Amino acid sequence: MLPLSTRLYRMVWCMKHRIGMKTHPWGRNSTRWLTELKDAHRGKRCFIIGNGPSLRQTDLTKLREEYTFGMNRIYILFPELGFHTTYFVSINHLVVKQCAQDILSLPMPKFLPWYSRRDLGTATSDTIFLNVVCGLDRPGFTTDMRKTFWHGATVTYVAMQLAYHMGFEQVILIGVDHSFVEKGPAGQTVISHGNDPNHFDPNYFGKGFAWQLPDLENSEKAYRFAREGFEKDGRQILDATIDGKLTIFPKADYSSLF
Repeated sequence: MLPLSTRLYRMVWCMKHRIGMKTHPWGRNSTRWLTELKDAHRGKRCFIIGNGPSLRQTDLTKLREEYTFGMNRIYILFPELGFHTTYFVSINHLVVKQCAQDILSLPMPKFLPWYSRRDLGTATSDTIFLNVVCGLDRPGFTTDMRKTFWHGATVTYVAMQLAYHMGFEQVILIGVDHSFVEKGPAGQTVISHGNDPNHFDPNYFGKGFAWQLPDLENSEKAYRFAREGFEKDGRQILDATIDGKLTIFPKADYSSLF
């Protein structure tokens, strides 16, 4: 358990953020969006698209008419695909800060952390802020994204919670390779010195880009919460990532889904 002083600090921090979201116009707009999206896709299926190298082995053109969640720098692929994802999610402050203008220009609802609002400078009418808990002292699966929630050390987990909030019956993962070349302390910030071997494009986190080393242990803890939360309600998460290393969810053959 974290020291009492740390827990009190985070409690105050979360309280300030909740109050801020309730009173700020951007926060009120976000709550309205999240209320409208609650169970809006009940009974449907969606795809959560990770950014691993396996995307290059995946026929993404099949997703043109599907509900999709894209994350972080997935938008690099949009010109090549000829379409964009239904929703966009990013909760890492380094990504939001370095890609703010790219993100704000995206033509779909964008889910971003309230703590990154200052990095954006402004917000579009379809920017939806989320009250994310940064620490690991409140792990769990949230079914109502209007509340404070745990990010699970991965944006993919946030997308899963959003998918549940929206009522999706089946969630299918692709591109969630769950494997990184770089090793080091989880969450440590590093600067890329060349091509990115961990994602679908060598320029994803290219030379000079600041990013954080993955926390695979806590990600897996979060994914177990997600599987339990979905299955408890008779819903399902499938993993159709080609040659993915994640073992938490039942596997599915991508080509057989269409």
